Amino acid sequence: MNQSHLAIALRAGSVLILAAAIGTLGYYSFPLTYPFVIALILAVIINPFVEWLEERSGFPRGLNVAIVLSAFLTAGAGFLTLIVAEIASGAAYLAKILPAQLNRAALYVEHFFTNRIMPLYNQLAAYFDGLEAGQQESIITQIEHLGSKIASSTALFLSKILETVPLFFAFLPNTAAVLIFSLLATFFISKDLHKLKKGAQAFLPERLVSGAAAVYAELKKALAGFLKAQLALVTITMVLVMIGLFVLKVNHAIAIAFLIAIVDLLPYLGAGSVFVPWIVYLAITKQLPFAIGLGVLYVVVLLFRQLAEPKILSKSIGLHPLSTLIALFAGFKLFGFLGLIMGPALLVLIQALFTTGILKDIWLFIIKGEQK
Repeated sequence: MNQSHLAIALRAGSVLILAAAIGTLGYYSFPLTYPFVIALILAVIINPFVEWLEERSGFPRGLNVAIVLSAFLTAGAGFLTLIVAEIASGAAYLAKILPAQLNRAALYVEHFFTNRIMPLYNQLAAYFDGLEAGQQESIITQIEHLGSKIASSTALFLSKILETVPLFFAFLPNTAAVLIFSLLATFFISKDLHKLKKGAQAFLPERLVSGAAAVYAELKKALAGFLKAQLALVTITMVLVMIGLFVLKVNHAIAIAFLIAIVDLLPYLGAGSVFVPWIVYLAITKQLPFAIGLGVLYVVVLLFRQLAEPKILSKSIGLHPLSTLIALFAGFKLFGFLGLIMGPALLVLIQALFTTGILKDIWLFIIKGEQK
C-alpha cells in the first residue's frame, strides 16, 4: 500500500471514528439530555411567534417568550379539555347503552353454549367412553398438559400486566418533572436564543457553522413538510371515518372519528385496534349489517393509509415516492414500527447532507485531504 492509499485510509478511519463517537455520545447521553433537546425544539418552534410579538409589542424578549409559552399552554389545555369533554360525553353514552348490549351478548353466549357446545361435548364424551383405557389416559394427559400451559401463559400475561401498573404510576411524576424542566429550559433558551447563536458562531469553525446552518434549514423544511403530511393524513382519515360513521348513523361520530384518527397516527396501534374489536363484537351480537358497514369503512381507511402515505410524505418532504417507500420498508424491517419514522428521518438527513454539499466536502477530505 503506497502512502496516498494509506493517507486515504487514515482519513476515512478518522471520519468513521468521529461519526461513531458522536453517535455513541448522543445515544448514551440522551436519557440525561432529552428534556433539554425537547426544550431546544420547542424554542425553535415558538421563535417565529416570539420575534413577531417582539417587533409589535416593544416588550422585553423574556416577557414575549412568557406570553407565547402561556398562549401555547392555554391553547393546548383548551384543546385537551375539549377532547376530554367529548370523551366523557361518549363514555356517558356508552354507560347508558352498554348494559343492554352486554345482556344481549350474554344471551347470545348462553344460547351458543346450550345449542352448540353442549351437544358437541356429549358427542365427545360418548366417543371418549368408547376408547381403550390407554387412549383415554393419553388424551387426559394431553388435556392436562394443554391446561397447564394455558394456565402458565395466562399467569405470565397477568403478571406482566400487573408489573406495568407501578411502572405507569412511576411514569406520571417523571413525566411531570420532564414537562416542568422542558418548559423552564424552553423559556431560558428562547429568551437567550440570539446570544446562544452568537456564542456558537464565535466558538465553532466558520465552515462548520455554515454547514450546520444549511443542514438545519433543510431539516427544518423537511420537518415542517413531515408535520404537514401527518396533519393531512390525520385530517383526511378523520373526515373519511366521520363520513362513514354518519352514513352508518353512529352516535358521537365526531369524537369516535377523532379518536380513530389519533390512534391511526400511532404506529404501535393503528385504526385496526379500534375497528377490529368493534367489528368482532358486532358480528358476535348478530349486528351483521352494521359489522359489514364498519368493515368496509376500515378497508377504505386502511387502503388510504397504505396508498396515500408514501405519496403525501414524499411530496411534503421533497423525496421521491419510491425512495420514501424504500425508507419506510427498510426502517420497518430494521427497527420495527419505530422504523416507520426513523427510516424517512434518516433519508431526509442524508438528503440534507447531500444538498448542502457536506457529504461532498467529507468525500474530498477523504480522497484528497482538501478542506473548504
